[in-house]
Amino acid sequence: MKDKNRAKQRIEELTKKIEEHNFHYYVEADPKISDYEFDRLLDELVSLEKEYPEFKDENSPTQRVGGQVTKKFPAVRHKYPMYSLANTYSKEEVIDFDKRIKKAIGESFEYVCELKYDGVAISLTYENGRLVRAVTRGDGVTGDEITNNVKTIPSIPLRLRNEPPALIEVRGEIYMPHGSFLKLNRQKEENGESLFANPRNAAAGSLKLQDSSVVAKRRLECFIYGLAGDNLPYPTHWDCHKELKSWGFRVSEDVRKCNGINEIFPFVDEYEEKRGSLPFDIDGVVIKINSFDQQDRLGYTSKFPRWAIAYKYKAERAGTILEDVLFQVGRTGAVTPVAVLEPVRLAGSTVKRASLYNADKLEELDLHYNDYVYVEKGGDIIPKIVGVDTGKRESRARKVVFAKKCPECGSELAREPDGSVHYCPNSMSCPPQIRGRIEHFISRRAMNIESLGQGKTELLISKGKINNIADLYSLDYHDLIGLEKLYKDPENGKQKRISFREKTVKNILSAIEASRNTPFDRVLYSLGIRHLGETMAKKLARHFGDIDKLMNASFDELVAVKDVGEKMARSITAYFENRGNTEIIERLRNAGLIFSMHSSAEPAGSALDGKSFVVSGVFEKYSRNEIKELIEKHGGEVKGSISSKTDYLVAGEKMGPEKRRKAEELQVPVISEKQLEELISKG
Repeated sequence: MKDKNRAKQRIEELTKKIEEHNFHYYVEADPKISDYEFDRLLDELVSLEKEYPEFKDENSPTQRVGGQVTKKFPAVRHKYPMYSLANTYSKEEVIDFDKRIKKAIGESFEYVCELKYDGVAISLTYENGRLVRAVTRGDGVTGDEITNNVKTIPSIPLRLRNEPPALIEVRGEIYMPHGSFLKLNRQKEENGESLFANPRNAAAGSLKLQDSSVVAKRRLECFIYGLAGDNLPYPTHWDCHKELKSWGFRVSEDVRKCNGINEIFPFVDEYEEKRGSLPFDIDGVVIKINSFDQQDRLGYTSKFPRWAIAYKYKAERAGTILEDVLFQVGRTGAVTPVAVLEPVRLAGSTVKRASLYNADKLEELDLHYNDYVYVEKGGDIIPKIVGVDTGKRESRARKVVFAKKCPECGSELAREPDGSVHYCPNSMSCPPQIRGRIEHFISRRAMNIESLGQGKTELLISKGKINNIADLYSLDYHDLIGLEKLYKDPENGKQKRISFREKTVKNILSAIEASRNTPFDRVLYSLGIRHLGETMAKKLARHFGDIDKLMNASFDELVAVKDVGEKMARSITAYFENRGNTEIIERLRNAGLIFSMHSSAEPAGSALDGKSFVVSGVFEKYSRNEIKELIEKHGGEVKGSISSKTDYLVAGEKMGPEKRRKAEELQVPVISEKQLEELISKG
């Protein structure tokens, strides 16, 4: 965009649009555009802010993707203390609470009942409608400032609507939805890392990460439930709660105003029944006086407000028989014990299995086969065994002991020093490790060989066509054509037939060929080194520059890299000490994969030298990122928005009409991915 004033105007326009769509999506639960269209707006804003950093606002929607690193979270004293609540598990104590209220202020008052979210309490300060500070509860008097991390949470507005007071402080709860929690634990399991026990621990751990871009990927959410301050705009909590939504805050609809104790318990009972079907964790109901004046009259103890109480639900528990304990092997070789249970109903679903986490947990429970065990969900999505009725134990019951050998290949299990994880060291021949490593290698965030799904990978392994990741690059048309087998769909258990016909084979070989251009950091992540996740693979790739320097790095050189701990360093050195792994790397290198940052950035040719491109839409052969990488490797430059200096717009399906209109207006040629390939081939 040549004109700076037009760039500034477009940045402001995009910012307003994105904030409006965030409001529709998170506050009103009524999205007006697709995720794809939203991402296009955000991509354009990112590009413009990069080109014109002088117009970037500190509370721009682009802050959602993170990137800021906070080495130390400063302690901040709360202007208004964040008191905890007195807890009770007894309805009789709620009745006693009601009696105390009546004795203190009489019979004329209202309650407000709202859900007690099982997350992390947060205080947010806004000045002139802009988020300036986010502080954890801490000890109630002082908390940690985590503003950069909180800015990545899409349901927390960075700028408010409808002219709120010049200075406001709101209180809310940050939580991790069940879907995000399960996805995070799957990733940690794949990397051989310890799992989070429940979403609350996952949310708390995420908020204290130093790199805000990692926090952004955790997909945290937030409900705002109250205002703090002296001169509040309304005399009641209920009215302020409603006003919060008009300012752009996401507030829960699961709130009820109650006239007396008899209206409280139906709300409590209703959500005790519903809690198993909610997409987030609650552990009770908060009951508070509605009038701020009456709250002030009731006051506080040294720890709690006298005008509120939390009724906490008992953890949901069921008793059943332990039928067996299985030992599952992950792609990194980590072995996890899983309890097989006599089916039992718990929290609205039938539970047949429960996690036992590791050998230490198994020993702590002292389980015996056919024990009568107690299973809980509580704050966990994954059922867990929390106790054993030893009085019902059979006299000759056999104790459950952790496996000494791999259940898949029979190798002696090893245990990480100072760790709780057992693993199978036979990484080159253990079937689930072979399968898991290949599936990880081809996954979207790794080498992105999309044409090979789980069923196709298993077919290739079962037919002896591949046994490791390097074998993929030796496949040809004759290896694949005509292969077929029945495959059990893990989603629904139904049998499916997989057949490698002409089109399937061409797509697979094309995707494998395209993967040779994957940058070094993603290739490194794709190797599946235990404990090495996506973020640390990028850091190590940038730090060492190429695979040879990384392979030859000593333990001390590795731990000297920021965020590399001893466990990760040991895992990396052990990986490269394995001759089988280094042989596979050499085969991959010979196959043309990129193993240095230099070669990753080095152009493959100069066919597109001096040409500027904008990429938009969905493509048949390449992903959008692959199109961009292809352009850059051949000397071209990729921009986020169209200007008079743009040479070509590379257009796929579902390209936005605005980009096409702009291209036509500026007479920028619109080309397809096939025409792009022709440009490159013609030089």
